[in-house]
Amino acid sequence: MVRTVGGFAVLAVIAMIGFKLLMGLFGAVIGLVVTLLWWAFLGFVVYTLLKIFAPELATRIRNTIRGTSASTP
Repeated sequence: MVRTVGGFAVLAVIAMIGFKLLMGLFGAVIGLVVTLLWWAFLGFVVYTLLKIFAPELATRIRNTIRGTSASTP
């Protein structure tokens, strides 16, 4: 009986360690996703402000990111 209880205790400790590692990795992935979303939001805000106050600059930036050459008249 003591051996059975000891076995369950060892299994519980191993499960707790595994769960902690899994949640740690999951938390890191969530953190990276939130950081990338925050950077994307900041980029959108900057681009929107540029589009309002300097439309030609915003167009040049968009063309540079897309890799298309700007047509010069």
